[in-house]
Amino acid sequence: MTGNNEPPIRPADASAVAAAAALLRSGGLVAVPTETVYGLAARADSDAAVAAIYRAKGRPDFNPLIVHVADLAAAERLAWFDDRALRLAAAFWPGALTMVLPRRDDAPLAAAVSAGLPTVALRCPAHPAMRALLVAAELPLAAPSANRSGAVSPTSAAHVAASLGNRVDLILDGGKCDSGIESTIVALRESGGWQLLRPGPITEREISAVLGGAAETTVPLGIEAPGQLASHYAPGKPVRLDALTPASDEFHIGFGEIGGDFNLSPSGDLAQAAAQLYAALHRGAASSLARIAVAPIPEEGIGTAINDRLRRAAA
Repeated sequence: MTGNNEPPIRPADASAVAAAAALLRSGGLVAVPTETVYGLAARADSDAAVAAIYRAKGRPDFNPLIVHVADLAAAERLAWFDDRALRLAAAFWPGALTMVLPRRDDAPLAAAVSAGLPTVALRCPAHPAMRALLVAAELPLAAPSANRSGAVSPTSAAHVAASLGNRVDLILDGGKCDSGIESTIVALRESGGWQLLRPGPITEREISAVLGGAAETTVPLGIEAPGQLASHYAPGKPVRLDALTPASDEFHIGFGEIGGDFNLSPSGDLAQAAAQLYAALHRGAASSLARIAVAPIPEEGIGTAINDRLRRAAA
């Protein structure tokens, strides 16, 4: 770890990516942008490196980690892919879809990655910096969001530095994240069904168009993937939802015609709102006002994922 309070931040160019890959191979922690949020990456095959993620985040050890891979071939060395999984990979990888699949018995993964479960959560990301890092490191990388556990996820290098400080060895700065909310997580069941464990940029309707049928609606047994804790993405202040107007002590996050102190999207664009969501929560957390109020967000398309994050932030 660095000896200062702030970790080094380097633009995500070829030189920095090579340095980050060397750090990862030696068991270090690197914050890296993805198309969703910044991830805190460590080599997924090392118990010690994965344990360092948990220590840096203060993350509960029953909460599994997403493993990022460079391509489908790398993913198939870690989990069993049936026809459904192959169709999803063809449709959405590289991209913001995580699949929870049966873990191979011989998968070279630290046990803590799966938190004791027989499954593993896999994603092939699209962001060029993360893809370059995966290729350079030649390793699968465990990479939860690069922030303290339960806090607001980071969508910029500055967010990472403010949350984790010198608990990370290097931050690759690739600018602001495009999607702004974490990946969609889908679990493929042995029964042939499927279940949405976490809504995200890829909608349930898009997944249904590939797999056919509707998602199962039974309550998952325990924590199978990140983002399922009831209280999560918390800004450290009380959050009130569906607020048309704020109280005098509330920082108001607006949407559409409801202006607020920070408007997620004046035009009512849900994709823009998703990309701005965590920046807005960070802004509210840093304000002098005691609480945060959020305007109503339509429960449709990616709005479902936005409201999921807001409900957990308010829990």
